[in-house]
Amino acid sequence: MKRSAVVAVALALAAVAAAGCAGDDEEGGAQAAGGLESGVLAASASADALAAPVGAAGEGITVVGSGSARAVPDVAEWSFGVQTSGETAAAALGANSAAMDDVVAALRDSGIDEDDLRTEQVSVYPRTSDDGLTVVGYDASNTVRATIRDLDRAGPTVDAAVSAGANQVYGPTLTLSDSSAQYRVAVEAAFDDARARAEAIAEKAGVSLGAPVAIVEGGGGGVAPGFDRLAAAEAGAADVSVQPGTQDVGATLTVTFAVQ
Repeated sequence: MKRSAVVAVALALAAVAAAGCAGDDEEGGAQAAGGLESGVLAASASADALAAPVGAAGEGITVVGSGSARAVPDVAEWSFGVQTSGETAAAALGANSAAMDDVVAALRDSGIDEDDLRTEQVSVYPRTSDDGLTVVGYDASNTVRATIRDLDRAGPTVDAAVSAGANQVYGPTLTLSDSSAQYRVAVEAAFDDARARAEAIAEKAGVSLGAPVAIVEGGGGGVAPGFDRLAAAEAGAADVSVQPGTQDVGATLTVTFAVQ
């Protein structure tokens, strides 16, 4: 009986071992199949990557081009101020308001539109004795900015404001009323500059330059207007002379070109 029991146990263990080996074979087969499938997917992904269009991230030549166009400013901005004094703050402000009313009226009579007149600042502050301990009066100031859209009228307008009582004159600030045409020219010049830069890089790298695949306006700098020559002006005297000079309207483009 003992011998039979031992044989039965041995047979049972053998059956369990066989079942375990079969399970391992099935699992191993599944792993093998999974590995094959993964390999096929990996190969497919690699093919897709190779077929990606030129100009994707990291491909091509990216350059920054800049261009500009010159134009003659046709708008001038001037600031006209009046400074008055009084024994009290109210008296100083009252005198200042009356004087500024005369200046504003003169500007309007010179052809400045209401929308082109803007008060910049009004202030009143005490005036002290030499030792700084006693208030002996008050000073008030008022400044208005005028936009002159006809430069031929700039000189007479300044003369009129000064004659009306403006004792502080600042300007001019010269600008363009419309720079869209000059900006388009600057953009074309910026693109030509970008292509020339990219062609030089492509030649050095031994590749052929393709079509542009990405263009970003501005390139971090945006439109960069600047004065090529500031105007000269003589304020406070008759026959004020204003020379507008020229102004540069700039454009910047960041362009990525495909390579072949």
